[in-house]
Amino acid sequence: MLKKLKEFQPGTAEVRELKILLHGPVGAGKSSFINSVNTVLQGHNTTSAPANSAAGKSFTKEFKFHRLKKNRPGSFYPFVFLDIMGVESDASSGVHSDDIIKILHGHVRSNYAFNPFKSILKDDPKYHSNPSLKDKVHCVVSVVPGDRISLMTEDVIQKMRAVREKARELGIPEVIIMSHVDRACVLVKENLSGIYTSRKIKEKMEECSHKLGVPMNCIFPVQNYYEQVSNDLNMDLLILMAMTDIISFANDYVEAQVYNTDQYVEDQAYNE
Repeated sequence: MLKKLKEFQPGTAEVRELKILLHGPVGAGKSSFINSVNTVLQGHNTTSAPANSAAGKSFTKEFKFHRLKKNRPGSFYPFVFLDIMGVESDASSGVHSDDIIKILHGHVRSNYAFNPFKSILKDDPKYHSNPSLKDKVHCVVSVVPGDRISLMTEDVIQKMRAVREKARELGIPEVIIMSHVDRACVLVKENLSGIYTSRKIKEKMEECSHKLGVPMNCIFPVQNYYEQVSNDLNMDLLILMAMTDIISFANDYVEAQVYNTDQYVEDQAYNE
């Protein structure tokens, strides 16, 4: 899996890097997941995406693109993580739902400062009026805390479902990263290799599926790196399983979009 990710290249010339949007409630581990993926790819501890270990409001305030370095200067992996503010139940804080929808369409540029009270306007310098396929989101990843799924408010769940429904309308693939599995199950904390035999973890995955409407085979339980200073094989395997499918889903979506567009052009030319 690691070799596959390191050698991966998008299947179309139109899109040189796949865009993966991470969203979810505050403290779910979105930035930590980015750092964890980077830790697996680099083979050592990394902190490329600032993460806040304290509970509270969202630590991410701006729309950030996170590119991961490869093994030579100036070289990056052909996929980028889009990191946003956390989803909150309070209307006066957290990312505005309309901003997430506009990000899906590719209308928001990097470093846009989120405003919980209103969505980005068309006259904003960070608004992209005419996005192409390369500017749009190619996979939506909902990050959900495995130990606090039951505590997620209905407002947060509804906001996340709204994003999922819009992604489904656009044909964008969706995945759930279920983090904090070590806090959700004592047995898994003691032995991470037993995660897929844990009844507790399965129950949490089923709860995720029920609340957000994502099928079980698109839910990936992981443990992010947050206290470890060296790589752990079992942690790496879970993260690689998730990333391999995320990249595959995103690439399939991009190829389908390009193929359909090309086919439409050919059909039009034939009819004329």
